[in-house]
Amino acid sequence: MVLEMLNPMHYNITSMVPDAAPIATMPILLLTVLLLLVWSYEDTSSIPGPGYCMGIGPLISHFRFMWMGIGSACNYYNKMYGDFMRVWIAGEETLIISKSSSTFHVMKHNHYISRFGSKLGLQCIGMHENGIIFNNNMDVWKVVRPFFTKALSGPSLVRMVTICAESIVKHLDRLEEVRNESGSLNVLHLMRCIILDTSNKLFLRIPLDENAIVDKIEGYFEAWQTLLLKPDIFFKISWLYKKYEKSAKDLKDAIEILVEEKRHRISTADKLEDSLDFATELIFAEKRGDLTKENVHQCVLEMMIAAPDTMSVSMFFMLLLITKHPNVEEAIMKEIQTVVGERDIRIDDTQKLKVVENFINESMRYQPVVNFIMRKALQDDIIDGYPVKKGTNIILNIERMHKLEFFPKPNEFTLENFAKNVPYRYFQPFGFGPRSCAGKYIAMVMMKVILVTILRRFHVRTLQGQGVSIEKIRLKKNLAVHPDETHEFMNMNFVPRK
Repeated sequence: MVLEMLNPMHYNITSMVPDAAPIATMPILLLTVLLLLVWSYEDTSSIPGPGYCMGIGPLISHFRFMWMGIGSACNYYNKMYGDFMRVWIAGEETLIISKSSSTFHVMKHNHYISRFGSKLGLQCIGMHENGIIFNNNMDVWKVVRPFFTKALSGPSLVRMVTICAESIVKHLDRLEEVRNESGSLNVLHLMRCIILDTSNKLFLRIPLDENAIVDKIEGYFEAWQTLLLKPDIFFKISWLYKKYEKSAKDLKDAIEILVEEKRHRISTADKLEDSLDFATELIFAEKRGDLTKENVHQCVLEMMIAAPDTMSVSMFFMLLLITKHPNVEEAIMKEIQTVVGERDIRIDDTQKLKVVENFINESMRYQPVVNFIMRKALQDDIIDGYPVKKGTNIILNIERMHKLEFFPKPNEFTLENFAKNVPYRYFQPFGFGPRSCAGKYIAMVMMKVILVTILRRFHVRTLQGQGVSIEKIRLKKNLAVHPDETHEFMNMNFVPRK
């Protein structure tokens, strides 16, 4: 009898309801069955995390990510449930991990090279199956990545030292043009202009309006972090969505114009060797049929925004830390004088600047800009004893990891944390493995060049009486960590050295 009842071929569900029962009881019965099925889901996972609670848990966790920002939500959940825990984003199981052994496992394996995010959001900003940053089409990503790797290493890295130093000097010589009425500087904007100028001269080499492009990059980034985890319904509400769509389109249109100018210059160049660079290589790949035109534009866009978006904020944090740690500034200046002296910095100097490198590492550990890494499992796996199903989203909370393990004074800013070699499993500001940051080596060298070139000429000081420090400024922890730029006390003074 029981088997017959469970076999839909042998009964009609209405036959199980007494004839006298009102028709209205049918939806109630069906809803009860549905709720029982949903409720039974709650205990299927052995991984710590909030309860499913009839579907309310996933709604709350997704809402928390949109409300708090990705970085802040990750810190909240890891603090609440431990260093290996589970939530839901867009209804999908998502692990938040701040344990070094688990993070190391994910980074090193090829079946975690994919990322995740709203398809509609990524389509809006041009990253869906294009570019390198959030491209989840692994076949296309594997075609694109070598172009970035080549452009960010070898001869380009060597050329960058001279190009970056020249750009810094050019901008420092024009400081009077950008000081405000009190004589202070918007250092974050200055860093963005310097790094954009350097990136352009390395990878595109087309004249552009720095201030206009910097403004468009900021708008694009705001759209990116806002749309990345939005549910599909958000994109049906035009008055919410169109603002971000316009910001993304503004930068995409500007980059398209620059790339078209690059195409024209290539076609009219007397010597093709004079035009060879990252953008040229992409355009040639398009002509061979290896890349689409849309992908070429997105690759150039991502190369042009990557450093101005993240490295500029990192440099701002570093300069702010120097203002509060005069003993560190003194040690850096002593090393600069010993290694570089009065001449221009060279590529071979960068490997000798150990104090500067330790300072950069400690700055990125203490106050990271990229504070987490997003991945997706492409096959079933086991991580530190926990089963991970194919399709599971993963967020590696490296900000928290860097303050939990190995370092002797994890909650303090001190160069003592890098007084001895740090095993790379405990310190991953750029990630490692098959989907690590393609620009991690050139980024380290560029940061050294910027610090050496600025600090040789200027003392950096916060505005008098403001008491500004990293611990006191308001930080936004969403897709990346950014300071609240609405207050003037973000400005600094550059005082010439005697």
